[in-house]
Amino acid sequence: MRSFRGADCDTDHYLVIAKVREKLAVGKQAAQRFDRQRFNLRKLNEPEVREQHQIEITNRFAALENLSDDEEVDRTWKNIKENIKTSAKVSLGLHELKQNKPWFDEECLGFLDQRKRAKMQWIQDPNQSNVDNLNNVRREVSRHFRNKKKAYRELNLRNLKLTVRYKILGTCIGASITLRRGTSLDVI
Repeated sequence: MRSFRGADCDTDHYLVIAKVREKLAVGKQAAQRFDRQRFNLRKLNEPEVREQHQIEITNRFAALENLSDDEEVDRTWKNIKENIKTSAKVSLGLHELKQNKPWFDEECLGFLDQRKRAKMQWIQDPNQSNVDNLNNVRREVSRHFRNKKKAYRELNLRNLKLTVRYKILGTCIGASITLRRGTSLDVI
């Protein structure tokens, strides 16, 4: 950025010239987060599943060999890709993502939808009653989530106390790591 104080613009401001360089960058995570199916590849370690998957792919490619050779390359690649995906889906199944928040249930989804509706109503008509409504809904949703987390933590703590009481040490160590700091464990 540079200012040209001597430029005559017939105003009390100074002429300013700036060079702007724009660089569009897409984050790696955002680029990889498109909707693709993840298959459960750990099942390939089991011999029966591996054989079933090999048979499935062999059968699908046998059906592809009957197609004519003068097709377009893109269409042929699309057929191969779809056959591999469908055979993997049938024989391996989809990879299920681990749930990070086990306390989050359908009731929590309802609260989230309620908060989203209140926010959309406030965006469309930003008057004081909608602001108050949004704040009340936010407070209610936060209270609900906090209570759900607390109940989940107390249940885990109760289970840990029972585990310690019956002296199953291997599970105690793993469970104690998941507890928050400052949580006391009184077992007698």
